[in-house]
Amino acid sequence: MTIALDRPQKTRSAQIREKLGYPIVDTDVHTQEFEPAVLDYLEQVGGTALVERFKENLPGSSRFKWYKQTWEERFASRTNRPNWWGRPTKNTLNLATISLPKLLHERLQEAGTDFAVVYPNLATMAPNIGNEEMRRAVCRAVNHYHADIFRPYSDRLTPIAAIPLHTPEEGIEELEYAVNVLGLKAIQIPGYVRRPIPAFEKYGKEVANEVVWIDNFGLDSQYDYDPFWAKCVELKVVPTTHASSQGWTTQRSVTNAQYNHINHFAFAAEALCKSLFFGGVTRRFPQLKFAFLEGGSAWGASLYADIIWHWETRNKQHLLSHNNPAIIDKEALVELYTRYGGELVDGRLDKIGDGLGFHHQLLAPENPGELDEFELAGIEKPEDVRDRFLNHFYFGTESDDTRVSQAFNRAANPFGDRVKAFLGSDSGHWDVPDITAVTANAYSMAEREIITEEDLRYFLSIHPLELYTSLNQDFFKGTGVEKAANEYLATKK
Repeated sequence: MTIALDRPQKTRSAQIREKLGYPIVDTDVHTQEFEPAVLDYLEQVGGTALVERFKENLPGSSRFKWYKQTWEERFASRTNRPNWWGRPTKNTLNLATISLPKLLHERLQEAGTDFAVVYPNLATMAPNIGNEEMRRAVCRAVNHYHADIFRPYSDRLTPIAAIPLHTPEEGIEELEYAVNVLGLKAIQIPGYVRRPIPAFEKYGKEVANEVVWIDNFGLDSQYDYDPFWAKCVELKVVPTTHASSQGWTTQRSVTNAQYNHINHFAFAAEALCKSLFFGGVTRRFPQLKFAFLEGGSAWGASLYADIIWHWETRNKQHLLSHNNPAIIDKEALVELYTRYGGELVDGRLDKIGDGLGFHHQLLAPENPGELDEFELAGIEKPEDVRDRFLNHFYFGTESDDTRVSQAFNRAANPFGDRVKAFLGSDSGHWDVPDITAVTANAYSMAEREIITEEDLRYFLSIHPLELYTSLNQDFFKGTGVEKAANEYLATKK
């Protein structure tokens, strides 16, 4: 059988790309590994026995135990229902495109895209494997596999390296191998590590596996991850994440996968973002930027404004001046209770206390004069939030996500800023049935005046160029967007 590969010479997306006249960078194109080839690489790394264990316990299989349980077991353990049918199947050409680098390279410009950062499916899951030997072997194997198969197409495509982070040492070892040996220049870290809570380990493995805390590598982390962040700066790579929060308490419906899926990327990304900010990572590493994929950008705009609001109402000086129990005028308080309390307080005015209720003393910090929850982040004024948040965080957003308007709503955002949203199409997954429609979808938002033409350029071009050249000015060297990247860098000198 001969398959016809004749396709339109120029899709609407390609025509729009020509009209726009600037390069378009897609920061999140998904691909599917060819399993037999991956297993060959895994065998070279870990041996035959490890390959057999891998096939019996595929990454993510713990998320899909739902299918092996009865309804009684599902409800008894509150097993969250996972998504299913996640690949584009109606169009066979699209299905093949996400698995074959040569075909993806050939068709990328049909989507109106000049360059893409590729997130292979297994690579996004590998850093979350619980068993250390398996986790490190799978990350090493998939990184080697993707470096090899995408190397001939580096003018338009670059795959991420999967970097495990159960410990900073583990992350540094794989990072050095990926960059120095394999030549990879884009990375993905997990959004978190699930760690057991020691107080519950005495109840057995099943309980300990469920009663966990989320370590986001910044605030309250089990380890000091600064050596890893320093290594990222040294090797000139930008940490990106593509984390899921499915199975967390707010994404744990037994019966409805859409309940679990909605906003799960955003919830996981927000947890990491807050941890990096409040843990002072962006203060200690002013040159380091982070990107969060597939969660949209509306949550980023909301979090940016929310942190500033919290600083304005909960900074140390404000609390001492407006909320400190020590400044209560007790004589005036007694007078008001006497005048307006009536029978409620009659004969009991001596028990008024400070008027703050039963639990005030229990909720009081040991020393409010020293408590400053913005201290690690180095925040002394609202502008510091802008410098430590806005200049460090980028938000991957699908081409048809109209909520991106919140990121570009400069009238509503603090200081009249754009939140750094950029195109992460999610091509290769179920929500992009036509992978050639990416640029057309994005352009339609400007046509409908959801965002401006200028905002569109930041979304499709300026923000991704800014992110990936922030540490490595040669990131786009030898690619189809090298000239535009150099022109952009020239404007920053």
